[in-house]
Amino acid sequence: MSRKNESSWQDTASDWLVSIIVAVALAFCIRTFLVEPYMVSGSSMYPSLHNRERLVVDKLSYFITDPVKGEIIVFRYPKDQTRDFIKRVIAVAGDTIEMRNGKVLVNGNVIEENYIWKDDPKGKNSSDFRKTVVPNGTIFVLGDNRNNSEDSRFKDVDFVPLKLVKGRALFCFWPTDRIRKIVPDSGIVKK
Repeated sequence: MSRKNESSWQDTASDWLVSIIVAVALAFCIRTFLVEPYMVSGSSMYPSLHNRERLVVDKLSYFITDPVKGEIIVFRYPKDQTRDFIKRVIAVAGDTIEMRNGKVLVNGNVIEENYIWKDDPKGKNSSDFRKTVVPNGTIFVLGDNRNNSEDSRFKDVDFVPLKLVKGRALFCFWPTDRIRKIVPDSGIVKK
């Protein structure tokens, strides 16, 4: 083998190695700071999201701003931060939240929630939640399937610290017959 062929082979291998390293680093940065795929596990967000749907989650926005009411977010479960949960933001820091007789009140106003599952065979959720102000640096989240959701009503989740929020759901890309943009819905205030 001549020196010229050996040098050419080494240059090609070196180029490939650099390309692979750059691609891996770029993929890592995109997944860490920009967007991440996420698979819905369970029915706590039904009918808005279905079990095993795959979503794209925007991670960049929350470096700039905090979550807003109505957004569907992914966050690390406070009691076991290796697990991710997906829920809807109902109230943010400084808001007063209360639930009584199956109604959600934010700042004293009943929220008409068209996104919750109304045909639940268990009946309408009548769980109550004491009137409380959402602490600074946290949000209050609920699942759209209220009778099958571990959310801020429960001690293990409670008010979710902003530092545990990973991102907001942008769109569903799988299965292909359900491709759609995930639109925030904060409900309609009834006075």
